[in-house]
Order: sequence, then C-alpha cells, then structure tokens
Amino acid sequence: MKKILRALLAGWGAKKLSGGKCGCFALIAFIVLYWLLGYVFN
Repeated sequence: MKKILRALLAGWGAKKLSGGKCGCFALIAFIVLYWLLGYVFN
C-alpha cells in the first residue's frame, strides 16, 4: 500500500511541476519525487 501511495503522490507532484505536459521533465520529476518519497515512507 505504501508503494501505491508513493507512486500516486510522485505522479501528482510531477504533473504539477511540469505544468501538466508530458515529456522528459515530467518523467525526471516523477523519478526524483518517487525516490525522495521513499525516505518519507520508511
């Protein structure tokens, strides 16, 4: 359950940071946020 919530939060944050546009920046933002949220949920 933690991984699903972590992925949803990272996806939402990446969408907000990229302005709703899909692309390279959104993917990088998702990966970085997912990695950072790993420390929060541990």
